[in-house]
Amino acid sequence: MTNAFARIEVAGQSMANRIVMAPMTRSRAYGPGATPTDLMVTYYSQRASAGLIVTEGIQPSPVGQGYPDTPGLHSPEQVRAWRKVTDAVHAEGGVIFAQLMHTGRISHPSLLPPGLSPVAPSPVAAKGQVFTHQGPMDFVTPQELDADGIARTIADFADAARNAIAAGFDGVEIHGANGYLIHQFLAPNTNQRTDGWGGDTAGRVRFGLEVAAAVAEAIGGHRTGFRISPANPYNDIAEQDAADVENTYTTLVTRLGELNLAYLHMIEGTDRGLTARLRKTWPSTFVLNPLTHPHPTGPDALALIQDGTADMIAFGALFLANPDLPARLAAQGPYNTPDPATFYGGDHRGYTDYPHL
Repeated sequence: MTNAFARIEVAGQSMANRIVMAPMTRSRAYGPGATPTDLMVTYYSQRASAGLIVTEGIQPSPVGQGYPDTPGLHSPEQVRAWRKVTDAVHAEGGVIFAQLMHTGRISHPSLLPPGLSPVAPSPVAAKGQVFTHQGPMDFVTPQELDADGIARTIADFADAARNAIAAGFDGVEIHGANGYLIHQFLAPNTNQRTDGWGGDTAGRVRFGLEVAAAVAEAIGGHRTGFRISPANPYNDIAEQDAADVENTYTTLVTRLGELNLAYLHMIEGTDRGLTARLRKTWPSTFVLNPLTHPHPTGPDALALIQDGTADMIAFGALFLANPDLPARLAAQGPYNTPDPATFYGGDHRGYTDYPHL
């Protein structure tokens, strides 16, 4: 029986344990040109005892930004600044992947360079508001990506992945979840296209597959992870038909498996059966962010490694409150209690993805 403290081979590396620090948006890239700061060096190096750290969402291009003060990986200055983070994590014996997150329509022109507007598969505005430096603002109707725009966006992901390796990251995680751009292509309410990137299941999964293939070609599939969140309604996503969800994500996961990627990272919905079926479909390391609503993921989730539900478990809020979380889990506590008042969102995904420190 495997436990959370057994080593695991991922991305050609032997990881010290099966505990993952989940990606968590922080809005702390206060350096010039959306660059990491010394505070971020400290933050990540403090948590280097994780088997794997996945960073906060990093925009692969200027138009991919959706929140204030989030970092990028599309300029030489950003590459140099991230090198300080990766060097510090490696000095502590850690492994760190950069999460590449293009927010698509979950953005606002005030967050982007002059002349740019949010983009999406279709010109459908999200309900709700986004945080900006001027306060909450209504989402705008995004520009629909044409074929050339899709090609540029895919190239941006590949270029950002190359920049991540140049910055010293051990790999990248492609964010295909939580209502951001790739998820917008997957979901029928946000993808109303009638061309080859929309319509049926094959069309809606195409963009995510093309991004994954381009990144894998750029840096190697063994250094590429992919994140999904089937039926997650966050950011005004509607994947309500269970049969369509099953078909869409089984197709996506099967095709992604052909690319020999490092891992699949799943944010679990209410259907543990779907989790089991996708885990069986996936051919390599399966990372799970389990459903623990209304609480953040806690120590009990380690049993999911023992029973074979997942190979690794991702912790969000508990890792924020306990930088030495693997040691505390091994000792069965004590734990600092996370403060939900500091986080975005009200459900378990708010705990695991959007803390604002």
